[in-house]
Amino acid sequence: MRTDKNKVASMVSKYGIYIVFIIIFMGLSLANKAFFTRNNLLNIVKQGSIVSIVAIGQTMCLITGGLDLSSGSIMAFAGVTSATYGLIESTNFPVAILCALGVGTICGLLNGIIISYGDVPAFIATLGMQLIVRGMALLITNAKPVFGLSDTYTFLGNGKICGIPVLVIIMLCVTIIFTFILCKTKFGRHIYAIGGNELSAYVSGLNVKKIKLLVYSCTGLLTGLAGLLLAGRIKSGTPTMGEGYELDAIAGAVIGGVSTTGGIGTVYGAVLGSLLMAMISNGLDLLNISAYYQQIVKGLIIMFTVLIDVKTKRVKS
Repeated sequence: MRTDKNKVASMVSKYGIYIVFIIIFMGLSLANKAFFTRNNLLNIVKQGSIVSIVAIGQTMCLITGGLDLSSGSIMAFAGVTSATYGLIESTNFPVAILCALGVGTICGLLNGIIISYGDVPAFIATLGMQLIVRGMALLITNAKPVFGLSDTYTFLGNGKICGIPVLVIIMLCVTIIFTFILCKTKFGRHIYAIGGNELSAYVSGLNVKKIKLLVYSCTGLLTGLAGLLLAGRIKSGTPTMGEGYELDAIAGAVIGGVSTTGGIGTVYGAVLGSLLMAMISNGLDLLNISAYYQQIVKGLIIMFTVLIDVKTKRVKS
């Protein structure tokens, strides 16, 4: 009997997200004819691409047993600083890219230092960083959007290559790269080891502090990239942009099978979970369901997913 329960728990953990994705996809396709169209499906993937990139970073943090609440604010800070180099009259695209990635990486590095070497809980450290960088984004722009961006700058957020949105291409590249890092490198195996049992990882000789520092730096790098893409997509560097993205990214990762207690999760699962959230939002919009109800639905999905995660873990143990 115990073995049967373990098998069911394992099946739910591995394939639950795919089953849910297919069911919701079919349900929304039947509920509204406009849902299952090429343009709408591309729009869903575009909507989910930026969140997916942030979710990949959150996945690394969650696997180590932490999280990053500052992602949305870092996106805004990276977006507005890079946008100042993307203006029509003075575009310097390489500098704009380096600026966004650099700002994100530095913020992530600071998070990692505070968490790893300051022994501050990730929740508190990243919450503080969230407030700091959002304030800096508002300060350097005087709370005003940076408008007048060049076509070169906005290409990453709105352009297409062979009919495929650049956003989607970048998201797929990031997914492949970080799947390889987590699955095929020592660094990836060490991340899982820390999340599985941090004390055992330390006793085994792993430099836990350094690995966590690198994890949060990578998360910051991806968040900076997401800020660049979002600024390009909305064609402005807005100091209030990115609000709620950290929660959507965490939700996408958790729905995709990343455990909130660490040690378990995949990049492609987080991406699929993020696309599922984007699909639900899109479908509810097409059905003219109020944004207030959408928040309730998302909240219920997150709670239900975490509940399943906890229950399946108990069954396995």
